[in-house]
Amino acid sequence: MSTNFIGLDKAKTQNLAQQLNELLANYQIFYMNVRGYHWNIKGEHFFELHVKFEELYTDLLLKIDEVAERILTLGHRPAHAYSTYIELSDVPERKDVSDGKTAVRNIVESFARLIGKQRELLSLAGDASDEGTVALMSDYISQQEKTVWMYRSYLGE
Repeated sequence: MSTNFIGLDKAKTQNLAQQLNELLANYQIFYMNVRGYHWNIKGEHFFELHVKFEELYTDLLLKIDEVAERILTLGHRPAHAYSTYIELSDVPERKDVSDGKTAVRNIVESFARLIGKQRELLSLAGDASDEGTVALMSDYISQQEKTVWMYRSYLGE
């Protein structure tokens, strides 16, 4: 077995890096969607949602950086082109959303995709004995599950 400079199997980290790049793409598209919601929100809940969306995109930007740095830590290169993000992302690009409930539904849907991807990565990272990625994914999942509950409560679901 050939290992990288942090002692992990090279073949397994190659697969992890590929999957982390897909996660990175999802985060980048989700981030831009939420920026758009923040900029374009209208209606009676403007003030409340404008602030919530800013909190969310600020958190997403932090996670984007953490995922990219994890890819680098594994000895690989993070994707860094929007054309690549569009190609790899399961989170669809959303344009011209100004309705609060539509934006929140899109956010819940995007989180569902992210959480699913992160659960897959959690399993792969565990199989590779990559505790750094396991810890990152575990933290993200627990935070985001609570966030989904809160957004769903806002929708009355």
